[in-house]
Amino acid sequence: MIIESHVVVIAGIVAWLGLGSMAAGHAIMFKRDARGSALWTIIAFTLPLLGPWLYWVLGINRVKRRAIKLRAPVAAESPAAIPTDHALTELDVQRALGHLARLKRVTDRLSRFPLLAGNTVNPLHDGDEAYPAMLAAIESATRSVTLASYIFEWDDVGRRFTDVLGSAANRGVKVHVLLDGIGAVEAYSRVGRRLIRAGAEVAAFFPLRIPTGRLRLNLRNHRKIMVVDGRVGFTGGMNISQKHCRAAPRRQRAEDLHFGIKGPVVAELQAAFVEDWYLGTDKILDGDAYFPALTPDGPAQCRGICSGPDDPAEPIHWTIQAALSAAIREVVIVTPYFIPSPALIAGMAIASMRGIAIRLVLPSRVDRRFMRWAADAYLWQVLVHGVRVYHRPPPFVHTKLMIVDRQWVFLGSANLDPRSFRLNFEFNVEVYDAGLGGRLAAWLDDVLNGSREVTLEMVDGRSMPVRLRDGMVKLFSPYL
Repeated sequence: MIIESHVVVIAGIVAWLGLGSMAAGHAIMFKRDARGSALWTIIAFTLPLLGPWLYWVLGINRVKRRAIKLRAPVAAESPAAIPTDHALTELDVQRALGHLARLKRVTDRLSRFPLLAGNTVNPLHDGDEAYPAMLAAIESATRSVTLASYIFEWDDVGRRFTDVLGSAANRGVKVHVLLDGIGAVEAYSRVGRRLIRAGAEVAAFFPLRIPTGRLRLNLRNHRKIMVVDGRVGFTGGMNISQKHCRAAPRRQRAEDLHFGIKGPVVAELQAAFVEDWYLGTDKILDGDAYFPALTPDGPAQCRGICSGPDDPAEPIHWTIQAALSAAIREVVIVTPYFIPSPALIAGMAIASMRGIAIRLVLPSRVDRRFMRWAADAYLWQVLVHGVRVYHRPPPFVHTKLMIVDRQWVFLGSANLDPRSFRLNFEFNVEVYDAGLGGRLAAWLDDVLNGSREVTLEMVDGRSMPVRLRDGMVKLFSPYL
């Protein structure tokens, strides 16, 4: 009995050291963050058997490997329909973009899409402006409608969209609706059943399945894209939900900004949707119904920038950093969630130290409280370097927007958090247009006038329990 017990103990020690060494070795070799490697190494050895299991379940980034594998066939299958004849030459860039030409050189390398001239970009404030424009576009459709949404609520707005999309399908328009398998799961059966009955095609983007649910849980499509007849596009931060309308109850309402787009860049919105549709259905959408010939329609130079776990870089994250370094006067950022990377904190701090006026607008009330707690734990790191931070009073600010020198606008679906930068499939558009930048900057001046400035003294004055709570949530910020 004594010998047997010794064998069990020795076997346990060997298993502990062996599995711990394997987990620690993997973390040391493959984790990009040295602190993450150190943390997982400690967990692997201090929690016998449980530590290596936790690393296997939570620590290994299978999301990127899975996403790359899924995306690989799309490059060979998706249509090469981007109108490159509207792409800017180097001379055009110098003449039209001035000091922002160096930013364009960075995004040339980060995006597979070219910067295209001749576009019109119109801001649509809240659902009260966005939804009527989107519904009218669907009602006028003659050939195709493609719609991707992270959330599609089954409320008055969702039912109206379902009716109009169904009517379009009934009259012979090719309707394709892609809903996220988690974000829109509650409405999927109702929306899908009705639209399929009308003749539309509906797909869920990676619905959660057991036992591989953990992988799919992180492969989320956060993009908001709608294209009608391949000619009119809509994108931004807005889902399909009554919450984005001003008549919604104040505590439920989400203030947001969407954009109507015309011109050659609409083909890039469509290409992003087509790739996602392929991932969800294994079907390719091509031809003139989706990619017609497009002519210049306005003064804006635009480019779509896709980001997701299948990208070797972090295109949206790096674009924001490049924009901070290119600024010569001012930068305004609006985001609902602020969980910045060390690189982003450094970029904001350095820009501020260069004399650039950096202003950051955050909601005072967040739909998920722990996201506000995590943000509060980071604020001192930018405040101490002169970045000015503002809390926008309710309703909840869901807008995602960046403006540089009132000439460059970055709009789309991405928040300033690790999930948007690394895990979600996101879609943003960079816009070089002083007219649009000026209008949005003037609107943001009004927003700032109605917001409360957050000072370093206010952040430092948090009570010890609150600071401890915020710091604890911050520890888990890469997984929020």
